[in-house]
Amino acid sequence: MTWKGFFEGIESLADALLLTPLDAVREFELSNWWGANLMTWVFIGIFFVAFYYWMKQLAQFNERGEEDRSQTAHSYLGDS
Repeated sequence: MTWKGFFEGIESLADALLLTPLDAVREFELSNWWGANLMTWVFIGIFFVAFYYWMKQLAQFNERGEEDRSQTAHSYLGDS
């Protein structure tokens, strides 16, 4: 088996199996843009929910004063 054959095998695997769902989405986009991009909108929604939760948690830590905000909070920044 040569290196060329190895990489051609990877190419055929990607074309025949791994990229087939993306080809189906590309065909579906021609008829319904919103449907084809549904997963993108779902991931954007998940991102915004996670970002809101993260900011809410940071605000709670800030209000309780639990966070060490000194410049030497980490050992690699130097000693005080």
